[in-house]
Formats: sequence, C-alpha cells, structure tokens
Amino acid sequence: MNIQIIGTKKCNGTKKAQRFFKERNINFRFKDLNEKNISKGELENISRVVDEDRLIDKESKQYKKRGLEFMVYNLEEELLNDGLLLKTPIVRNGTKVTVGVEEKIWKEWLC
Repeated sequence: MNIQIIGTKKCNGTKKAQRFFKERNINFRFKDLNEKNISKGELENISRVVDEDRLIDKESKQYKKRGLEFMVYNLEEELLNDGLLLKTPIVRNGTKVTVGVEEKIWKEWLC
C-alpha cells in the first residue's frame, strides 16, 4: 500500500484518517496543506478519479473568507493557489482516491 493523506493537522477528518491507518500499522505520508499546497500534478491525478467540484469545500471558512460564493472563478486555479479550499482528508492509495472520511472504502483497500 502506498497511502498519502492530504489535509491539515487541525482537521478532525484528517485526524480520523491518520488514526485509522496507524491503528492498522499501515505507513502513510502526510501532506499538511498549511505548509505546502497541492501540486498541479497531484491535482490532475486526483481529478482523474474524483470530480473537481467534489474537491472544493464550499462550507469551509476559507471559501467564505475569500467570498468565492459570490465570484466566478477557475476552480483548478483556486485549488492550486489555496490548498485550504480542499475538502479534507484526501486519501490516496496509488490511483485510488477518497475525499472525506471513508473508512468502508479504506477497509476494502486492506483486503
């Protein structure tokens, strides 16, 4: 398994994802969006599996703070420039991707 968790240290969903894999002794890489944004290549790979519209968190403080609900914007550009707009956690296992806490799917990956 090649698990990558993308999120923030304060995000409860991200903490749940980390705990899920730690409890099962599965190593993972963690990318903190407060420290480094998602790259164009990462976003493209994720977007092949998950529709970009599902990646933006329209309920987040960052979305509201930036006033995006009142703007017309390029979704890819906004996600690349501001990783805090992403719905987290994003969990990758090779080419498989989940957005949010998806323990049922993660358990399927273990089989």
